[in-house]
Amino acid sequence: MWFAGSLRESLNVLMIMNPSPTPSTIKYVGLDVHAETVAVAIAESTGELRSYGNVPAHSQAIDKLHQKLSASAVEVRYVYEAGPTGFWLARHFHRLQISCQIVSPSLLPKRAGDRIKTDRRDALTLARLLRAGELTFVHVPEEADEAIRDLVRTRLRAVEDLRRCRQRLKGFLLRYGRRYSGKSSWTAEHLNYLSRQKFDFPGQQIAFEELLNAAQDPAQRIKRLTQVIEQQVQPWNRLPLLKALQCLRGIGLLNAVTWVCEVGDFSRFQHPRQLMSFIGITPSEDSSGKRRHQGSITKAGNDACRRAIIEAAWHYRLPARVTPTIRQRQEGQLKAITDIAWKAQTRLCERYRALIRKHKKSVVVVTAVGRELVGFLWAIAREVDRQPVPACEPALAAAPVSRRPGTRSASRVKPVPAPTSTARVYRLDPRKKYKAATR
Repeated sequence: MWFAGSLRESLNVLMIMNPSPTPSTIKYVGLDVHAETVAVAIAESTGELRSYGNVPAHSQAIDKLHQKLSASAVEVRYVYEAGPTGFWLARHFHRLQISCQIVSPSLLPKRAGDRIKTDRRDALTLARLLRAGELTFVHVPEEADEAIRDLVRTRLRAVEDLRRCRQRLKGFLLRYGRRYSGKSSWTAEHLNYLSRQKFDFPGQQIAFEELLNAAQDPAQRIKRLTQVIEQQVQPWNRLPLLKALQCLRGIGLLNAVTWVCEVGDFSRFQHPRQLMSFIGITPSEDSSGKRRHQGSITKAGNDACRRAIIEAAWHYRLPARVTPTIRQRQEGQLKAITDIAWKAQTRLCERYRALIRKHKKSVVVVTAVGRELVGFLWAIAREVDRQPVPACEPALAAAPVSRRPGTRSASRVKPVPAPTSTARVYRLDPRKKYKAATR
């Protein structure tokens, strides 16, 4: 009896000193998604890391995979790299209320000596880094935002095609020593000059006509896509933000649509510097010890937003003033939004002149102005988020709910008072015609 009691006490002491491992409660699953197959790797909470194999890239196969993995675990978390397959897998998991994140391939930590890359290794790396918490996730846009973004990016590709076609046509003429002596190209006078070009050989004339026709096709496509974008943004739920951003100088409809559809939810950026880093307009840095050196901008972000903000920043080289075009866009906006827009004009116009006086290059000055303009964009977006109803359509919010007689309305919309007018907001008479002015 004494021996059995002492043995039991010894076993209890050993169990306290070396407790049994806790059961796995979370499984971290890395997915390397391709068009036909998905490589799967699993990282357990206990430290085990193993490859599961490949499954077909279909929702039914993914559902069967999740049933097997969640049978012995409380929670399963998935992660995969952003790529040509889009967001369908993440949205499929989100509809099932399953955790699934997307990471940017450029932000994955990699070892310098690693020269072997396979689907199995990529999946194992994703699972291991997800368990370690070393991944930077990508924002998954809403489906309506992605639809508008597809239109904007398609128009941008058409603009790039138009530029290339025009460069080919000018290069063709330059080979034969034909230079246009006018002030600007692709005007009515320049097109008449092109129509008068004649070549000695039929092959040269046919090649010229084909290059000229190829330059006209993207221009027509740009015009069609612009009209479609103007129509599609009207029922968009981000229309109030779209109209608020147009209060800024240089931010027109297409520029604002580009920003809203590319960024999506501005509230995920807690500080304007995060939004500046998102578009890659912050300066690069190579510092060590007491030495600090800043170079050109990183360009490691959204190139569409960066291009749009640089185009808008060029307007601030002119003196600050509220043109009739800006007044029309500011009609019906809140005082806080128009105040931010006017503060942006006064500050950025003075900033441009101050940097030019220091003999800075104009492209460097415009980049610095564009970086500060991002902060004003962020401020207007946060101001719109604070409003419970769309600030750009107070009349629609105050209108009574239309219903058939004898029926009961499901919800009543309370009237919203009209925004307070300021000295910088002017109401235009629709019966009068105003001359178009530059922004």
